[in-house]
Amino acid sequence: MFRLRRPSPVRPLGPVVLLWALLAGCGPLPGAGGADPAEQDVRRAVAEWSRETPEPLTGIPFADRTYEVASVRRDGERARVRARLRYRLAGYDTAPEESARELDLLREAGGWRVGADRPAPGALPQLWDLGPVAVATGSRSLVLGASGQDAGTLREIAAEADRAVPAASEAWPGAWAGRVVVLVPGSLDAMARLLGRPADTYRGLGAVTTGRVGAGPAPADRVVVNPEGYAALGAQGRRIILTHEVTHVATRAATTATTPAWLSEGFADWAAYREASTTPAQAAPALARAVRSGALPGALPRPEDFAFGGDPEAASRAYEGAWLACRLIAAKWGEEALAELYGRAGREPLETALRETLGVDAAGLAEAWRESLREELG
Repeated sequence: MFRLRRPSPVRPLGPVVLLWALLAGCGPLPGAGGADPAEQDVRRAVAEWSRETPEPLTGIPFADRTYEVASVRRDGERARVRARLRYRLAGYDTAPEESARELDLLREAGGWRVGADRPAPGALPQLWDLGPVAVATGSRSLVLGASGQDAGTLREIAAEADRAVPAASEAWPGAWAGRVVVLVPGSLDAMARLLGRPADTYRGLGAVTTGRVGAGPAPADRVVVNPEGYAALGAQGRRIILTHEVTHVATRAATTATTPAWLSEGFADWAAYREASTTPAQAAPALARAVRSGALPGALPRPEDFAFGGDPEAASRAYEGAWLACRLIAAKWGEEALAELYGRAGREPLETALRETLGVDAAGLAEAWRESLREELG
């Protein structure tokens, strides 16, 4: 299981929450040798169901949607199927999203019919499991909104995501798809259900990002907007938060378990603030208060410093400090060096990456960072 990128409070813009989906697509029917004909009929009905477009899915641009039946349990005219759903969104997903499903079927005069399709016990729901889905399409984005979101809001989010994609590409020179899928649940509680965490985990956040890190096909990177936190932001805040999250999508293939959290989160914030006129004191108020009170950090933020659900002031200091560390690297060693450091840090030890790109060790970088905090926030 991949590590979690942790969501940040609204100011530092949130993170990447990495979710693990366990499932695959629709396989062949069992051979004729002794197979139960009724079970084969059930499997055929599930295969046909995958080619239909149920009402909650109308408008969602599926490139494909298939089920792999894992088990069939029949009781007279009824059957319950455990299956693995695999689907791709046309033009966005290079590899399928996967979801464990449970289907109820009823045998009628014309054969078996799927009457219910829901998440398997313990599995996370898909957006359409929470209600009807509305779609807004941008030039570089696809926005799927659950019930409770109006069309105008979804179009505005699509326009903001369209601006975020080139901003992320300008900051990150690595190859990536250059497009993004944004999910907008109908409420904070719906967002919590979608991501499988308590609602308080996301209260006050503007957005999070889901996806697997590391090289290889990216199954369904998604930016998930907290409708309550996002609505509380002004125009600049919305732009910054979506650029931050889209940058996480852009850097996904270069991000691994060895990438320091301060570099991952700091780089995303650096990309988001890169073209803004915001000063360090304005964008890092929590850290500025600490520095002015004499509480200068002793070291770069640790992974646990980014934990959410605890002290929001401490989490803000971590995100702000990470941003200022990346800002320092870009200013002192250059933007290309910052991007190269990010790529190397996902493939080799941090000390090696620092020496090869910046010519300093971790202690030297930390001291330069501390000195910049004194100058800019003291």
